[in-house]
Amino acid sequence: MQRAADRIDTGKSPFIAAYECRGTWSESMSEAVSTGRSVLITGGNRGIGLAIAESFLANGDKVAVTYRSETDLPEGILGVKADVTDEASIDAAFKVVEEAHGPVEVLVANAGITKDTLLLRMSENDFTSVLDTNLTGAFRVIKRASKGMIRLRKGRVVLISSVSGLYGAPGQINYSASKAGMVGIARSLTRELGSRGITANVVAPGFINTDMTAELPEETQKSYLANVPAGRFAEASEVADVVRWVASDEAAYISGAVIPVDGGLGMGH
Repeated sequence: MQRAADRIDTGKSPFIAAYECRGTWSESMSEAVSTGRSVLITGGNRGIGLAIAESFLANGDKVAVTYRSETDLPEGILGVKADVTDEASIDAAFKVVEEAHGPVEVLVANAGITKDTLLLRMSENDFTSVLDTNLTGAFRVIKRASKGMIRLRKGRVVLISSVSGLYGAPGQINYSASKAGMVGIARSLTRELGSRGITANVVAPGFINTDMTAELPEETQKSYLANVPAGRFAEASEVADVVRWVASDEAAYISGAVIPVDGGLGMGH
């Protein structure tokens, strides 16, 4: 692993048209050939973020991830310690990535936290700290990345939201609000920078097959699955494939969109 912590303290929707042109989503994604772009994923050292990083790396891109806790990363991924709640930390991380890989051309805003509790038990800090990391943190990294993208007159921004941000969830007022706000960022960014060749989209995963879900009691897993028409949890790689496709040239005319990867869980949101 490379580590850089020591250096810093047609009348048809675009989706239908894309589907008909390529036959299937999987075929289209597999054909999204890389041009060796500079890709940065925040919170990319584990879970969905790591799966996204590995997907871009396998496609030939130059991949960097930010992390807060020391961890091992696959060979070829540049790890940069950064705190998305601190602007100076973000700027320092970008400088390391730009020195190693050039200006960031694809940014995936994935870093996030949860502090779940019911409304009457939720402190103001529980609420604001989640928004500061998930939503304002996304704003900070997008603002920094946009400087290089504007100069290049091209760029891809993908925000990792959640179905919780689209239809809400009990005990997650803070988290749901932070993830819902990403839609506004993506759509405002599209109107502001779309003419510069920059797209901004939201990917909203549902239940993902992770170590955390595997540890849930069997009855809890069954209750979750009962609401998913697909009848299973998604694999992190399935989310990663959608993110990589949305960041490809094939999706250049898609911007301001919200793409759920949830097995039908949030239909109608």
